[in-house]
Amino acid sequence: MGDSGLAEPALRIERGRATEEELAALTVVLLALRADAGEQPESDPAGGFKRWSRQPAYRAPRSWQ
Repeated sequence: MGDSGLAEPALRIERGRATEEELAALTVVLLALRADAGEQPESDPAGGFKRWSRQPAYRAPRSWQ
């Protein structure tokens, strides 16, 4: 009942009047950000071994190392 078949808008202009060009530019930026967020970084081929190969930040003067 009363369903006009229109979906709720994805964004809303709070103040002012955006032109079609401004809305198109905003849409492109938001879609580009969304596409970048979906990419996962490649996993480390060494399996995290770099963590163990680093020198410690501090070495005591009488340390055996």
